[in-house]
Amino acid sequence: MSQPRFAAGDELPPDLLYALLKLRVDVFVVEQESPYPDLDGRDLRADTGHFWWPPTGEPRAYLRLLTEPGGGWRIGRVCTAKEARGEGLGALLMRTAMARVGDDEVVLDAQTYAQRFYARFGFEPEGEPFDEDGIEHITMRRPARTGRSPRPPGSARPR
Repeated sequence: MSQPRFAAGDELPPDLLYALLKLRVDVFVVEQESPYPDLDGRDLRADTGHFWWPPTGEPRAYLRLLTEPGGGWRIGRVCTAKEARGEGLGALLMRTAMARVGDDEVVLDAQTYAQRFYARFGFEPEGEPFDEDGIEHITMRRPARTGRSPRPPGSARPR
């Protein structure tokens, strides 16, 4: 299987941005029936990273990587098109994103049913489950690995 594609937010051409946003809306808003404000002003920022697969053609899986205000990273908007589920695309994107962040701290808000999936990448639940847009979530964190501290935000683009 080929490697996922990556682009910083300020590198996305309009047609690709549209395709990535459409995949997110198809999964989260339409399929999961969870209307929420997906457009949060962060997608086009230079410090936002976008990963998708396949590298060419219509995106079938997607993940967004953000810098956290206090340092470290946040993973979000992880989704796979319904017809592509079971092919390991979510894991492929997670492995690629985790390789990019290295030993830095990473946090995400997982739908509670997906906790075991994220645990495979070193994430542990934190706090209690909470409702986000009608779907139960839980914060999960992978702490910075020993001897390393998170990069301050804006100090490095997620490349």
